[in-house]
Amino acid sequence: MPIFEFKCKKCKTVFEELIFSAADEKKTVCPKCGSKKSDKLMSVFAGSKSGCSSCSSTSCSTS
Repeated sequence: MPIFEFKCKKCKTVFEELIFSAADEKKTVCPKCGSKKSDKLMSVFAGSKSGCSSCSSTSCSTS
């Protein structure tokens, strides 16, 4: 489902909204202060790298 992050222009709260259309985006309301003015944030994509479960982010005991 298309979930987007927004940042309220008034109180700077970051929140998520489920958006299906441009009309839905215009209806976003800050859950903290109720402001209708917000900016859509750029999405950050999560990635993964291969490794075993015993590996830490800095070393691998199986190498």
